[in-house]
Amino acid sequence: MVIHNLGLKKSILNQFVLELRDIAIQKDTMRFRKNIERIGEILSYELSTRLDYETKTVQTPLGTKEISVPKNALVLCSILRAGLPLHQGLLNYFDAAENGFISAYRDHKDNDDDFEIVVKYLASPSLKNKTLILADPMLATGKTLENTFTAMKRHGIPEQVHIVSVIGSEQGVSYIKNVFPKNTHLWIAAVDQKLNDKSYIIPGLGDAGDLSFGVKL
Repeated sequence: MVIHNLGLKKSILNQFVLELRDIAIQKDTMRFRKNIERIGEILSYELSTRLDYETKTVQTPLGTKEISVPKNALVLCSILRAGLPLHQGLLNYFDAAENGFISAYRDHKDNDDDFEIVVKYLASPSLKNKTLILADPMLATGKTLENTFTAMKRHGIPEQVHIVSVIGSEQGVSYIKNVFPKNTHLWIAAVDQKLNDKSYIIPGLGDAGDLSFGVKL
């Protein structure tokens, strides 16, 4: 897996990550969603540099011009519900892409810290010979990405896979390196050192789904 940790660079991306983490600023849910969307746009631009390109000729009012443009057949798939703002950021740049959505949640059977990731819903076009962009804002243990990718392969094997996340843990990044194809690219805005006993990223930012859309039961 090729890991692109863009938080290691000095750029405006870090301002948006700071605001996501700030316990006071993140109370503004609209701003929280918008910052995730903007991070999605920045990651989209960086991701676009690794796509395949072809040359097209465009007719202007005064002549013609050859321009290199991406030629990949893209499928954007986001993990509900936290992935929706990130999905919008990706879609703002890859507006011609097909779209997929998949649900995944932590099932604590005995109401303790142990859980399994349950995938309940999947709506996706064919992935055969396409480029899959899988979006999940919080890469904690990596098991959600593993289970969703396994479920999605029922719709075909993609030619390329790109994972887009906002914040991950070192443990989660290490885990998905072993379960995704070797040529997979991970595009991420920040990587934190550890998980707590409940497998939440520390320092992280909290629950991205709750902060975006309200506390769930």
